[in-house]
Amino acid sequence: MTELTFFNALREGIAEEMRSDESVFVVGQDIRGSVFPHTRGLVSEFGPERIVDTPIAETGMYGLAFGAAQEGFRPVVDFMFGGFTYVAFSEVSVTTGQYHFLHGSQRPLPIVMLAAVGVGKRLANDHAMSVHGTFAHHPGIKVAMPSTPYDAKGLVKAAIRDNNPVVLPWHMGVMADKGEVPDEDYVVPLGEADVKREGTDITVLANSVQLKTTMALANELEGEISVEVIDPRSFVPFDMDTVMTSLEKTNRLVIVDEDWESGGIASTVSARVMEEGFDLLDAPVKRVCLPNMPVPGGYMEDDIAPNAESIEAAIRATCA
Repeated sequence: MTELTFFNALREGIAEEMRSDESVFVVGQDIRGSVFPHTRGLVSEFGPERIVDTPIAETGMYGLAFGAAQEGFRPVVDFMFGGFTYVAFSEVSVTTGQYHFLHGSQRPLPIVMLAAVGVGKRLANDHAMSVHGTFAHHPGIKVAMPSTPYDAKGLVKAAIRDNNPVVLPWHMGVMADKGEVPDEDYVVPLGEADVKREGTDITVLANSVQLKTTMALANELEGEISVEVIDPRSFVPFDMDTVMTSLEKTNRLVIVDEDWESGGIASTVSARVMEEGFDLLDAPVKRVCLPNMPVPGGYMEDDIAPNAESIEAAIRATCA
């Protein structure tokens, strides 16, 4: 095991896949100069033919990747920020998601889409908005979001090897976090949640920065409320079995997600729990999400993002 930062683990996962498979390449804006450090230095090892810098033209760079994937390559498209995916949204969601289905399941489309997301850096809406819930709404696209260095490396390797398009956003609030990462080859399978903390009174589903906040809060509440914490890691496919097994024990659920309340992952999961496990619930499912408004700039971000106070309030209300 080696201790790595989140972004170094992400870079190591990409580099290992590029070394083992010459069809893997990375395309994006300023990925050689590295606005974010997860692509820093890759051009020195793999050259400009496989670390492809593009102009500010999301549709163009994604079109390059889409065509390459059709011809047997495995492109990794770095959009820099999640909000920038909307510039090419028809291609990256509708066309991409439907491709395998419309070709009679005979044509794979292995594309990985990376993007930084999340509030907390005072970057305002286009740079801070989370996109995982939006992509999860489009059939044919897999969606995962790593919370730790271990998951960052394991999920990006699994995504690159997958024959389906995979959206892999990562939260800027965890990019400097450190954690143990195996030295040997490994993957984190898409569709497997991780029970981070066992408890008996309530289940809290949380991811990324919100996972860190929830874990700290759960430790503070120990002795008063026993909180089980689950990191979904993957939204499509979603590990419903782990959630339902937890609810058989706790009978209460809070979902913390840095997506909007309307139409987000929290809405989908709460609806599924109601449909598949209504009799397990001793209280209504509560959601702690962003309100339905654009992410404001500056310190006003703190007024809308889930935080320890809002998560604790939801836990106490559900356990009352």
